[in-house]
Amino acid sequence: MAGYHFIIADDHPLFRDALRHALTAAYAGAQVEEAGSLDQVTALLEQHDALDLVLLDLKMPGVHGLAGLAFLRAQFPEVPTVVVSATEDPPVIRRAMALGASGFIPKSAPAGTIRRAIEHVLSGEVWLPPDVEATSTEEDETDVLARRLATLTPQQVRVLMMLREGMLNKQIAYALGVSEATVKAHVSAVLQKLGVESRTQAVIAVGKIDEERGQSDAAM
Repeated sequence: MAGYHFIIADDHPLFRDALRHALTAAYAGAQVEEAGSLDQVTALLEQHDALDLVLLDLKMPGVHGLAGLAFLRAQFPEVPTVVVSATEDPPVIRRAMALGASGFIPKSAPAGTIRRAIEHVLSGEVWLPPDVEATSTEEDETDVLARRLATLTPQQVRVLMMLREGMLNKQIAYALGVSEATVKAHVSAVLQKLGVESRTQAVIAVGKIDEERGQSDAAM
C-alpha cells in the first residue's frame, strides 16, 4: 500500500491536517500534497505525473463549486477526483458524479468512513454516501445544465469562472495570456454549450447548479 500520491485541496488548514493524518495512517509511505486554491491544485497536477487521487472541497478560492470540479476533470481526466464537501444534498452529489467525480464524501463522515471511501476509489470503484443514489429519474433543468457544463473544455470553464467573478473580456485576456478575440470566441462557445444567450444568463445558469450547495453551506 506504499507509494500512493495524494492531493488534499481545501482552504481550511485544520481539515487538511485531519485528512493528511487519515491518509498517512491508512497508507504508510504515502506522499500527501496540500493546496488551498484551484491555482495551487492545478500547479501540483502539472508538476507531478503520477498522482493517485485528488480530494477536492467545493468551496475554496478559485473553485467556484461544481465549475471547479468540471475544470479539473476536463484538464486532468486521468486523475481520479473525490469531492469532500460540507454539503450532503443528493442533487448536488449526483451533479458532481455527472461531472466526473469518482466519489463524494461529506465532511461530517467519520474517519473510518473516509478511509473506506478512499479505498473503494483507489480500487477503481465509485463511492457515494449509502443513502444517495448515483442517478435519479427526477432530472430537472439544473441536472441538464450540469451535463452541459461537463462538455466545456478546460479553457472554456476557466473563462466561465472568470465571468462569475465579473471580469471583462480584456481582463480575462490578460489573465489567460490570450487575445480578446480568443476570449470572445470562448464566451460564444460557452453560451452555445450552456444553451443561453448572454454572459449574465451563463453566470445565473452555473449558479443554479450550485444552488443547493450554497444553501447547505450557509446553514452550516
